[in-house]
Amino acid sequence: MKTHPLKGPNRLKLGVFSANADGGLAITDVPERWTAGWQDNLTAAQIADRAGLEFFLPIARWRGFGGKNRVREWSFETFTWAAALSAATDRIGLFMTVHVPLVHPLYAAKSLATVDHISQGRAGLNIVCGWNPKEFGMFGVPLVEKGYDQAAEWLEIVERLYASDEPLDYAGTYYNLEEAVSRPASLQAPRPVTMNAAFGGPGRDFAAGHCDYLFTTFTEIAEAGKHVADIGERAEKNGRQVGVYTVCHVVCRETQAEAEDYYTRYAVAMADHAAVEQHMAGKKEFSQSHDRDAYDRYRQRFAGGAGSYPLIGTPQRIADEMIAIAEQGYAGIALSFVNYTQELPYFCDRVLPLLKKAGLRVE
Repeated sequence: MKTHPLKGPNRLKLGVFSANADGGLAITDVPERWTAGWQDNLTAAQIADRAGLEFFLPIARWRGFGGKNRVREWSFETFTWAAALSAATDRIGLFMTVHVPLVHPLYAAKSLATVDHISQGRAGLNIVCGWNPKEFGMFGVPLVEKGYDQAAEWLEIVERLYASDEPLDYAGTYYNLEEAVSRPASLQAPRPVTMNAAFGGPGRDFAAGHCDYLFTTFTEIAEAGKHVADIGERAEKNGRQVGVYTVCHVVCRETQAEAEDYYTRYAVAMADHAAVEQHMAGKKEFSQSHDRDAYDRYRQRFAGGAGSYPLIGTPQRIADEMIAIAEQGYAGIALSFVNYTQELPYFCDRVLPLLKKAGLRVE
């Protein structure tokens, strides 16, 4: 079995985020916007795989945010998406993003193990509890008040199914299983690597106690280290270590002016403003994924990349900012682009050598 890429030698791990969904993270009307067709997903994954990036991470979306393009309404389901990409790549980690209340742990255990076998140990699980009541309403399921308590029970069941040679009886608050079995177990033990994207306290406590990695956002690099320190303290109380990752949207161009002009074009002049408003309103009311002032201060960032930090500029400028993020204690960055297949090759060709020169990547 191969070592999972997230456990590889590079100090700063890099991956591609949200390519399975219409628009990626950008909420824009530019003609080259990402439409998330299957062939484009496959091409982007293979570009990232050849370049040595560590992971390909999808979002889990069941309902979009409206606007002219009904942004993110089109998205591929993440188990089948990851399985297909696993068979078409060699090195990159393939993640599945799962809404705990919508997917039974017995089904998840079987599906996750299937992808782990197809990929020879490259599967990963992004555990989310959900924030959008309209999405949950489609399933006739309410948002769970203590979602991360349910997530802890859910993950315990997955791990026990893999570990047990005998049928599992489980009586919990959220789940009751009788003589449950799930074979094969995952190749990775006790289960594939796990991550959780959380900003609020309950989510971070869950990650500190149960996950290998936490994804979080920040508004300014100079303040980013406080989030790393926070999760470090929470993990230490559980006798664990948890790697901290973040998300950035990227415009990498030959000159700074060219990059900034394009960022203004797609995220201001040609933003899908109706969808931006709906997305921001929902996140602000129901999600704890950003600093509260980010919604007022950084509207362009929500059109540009779902409120994530922008890496806008020349290859050297972007490399310098990524180095600064690593110096704040971050172990990795998930990246989004307006068009992954058009922009990812230039980023890999120009930025990765600079990160290698800085000692953050060895391959």
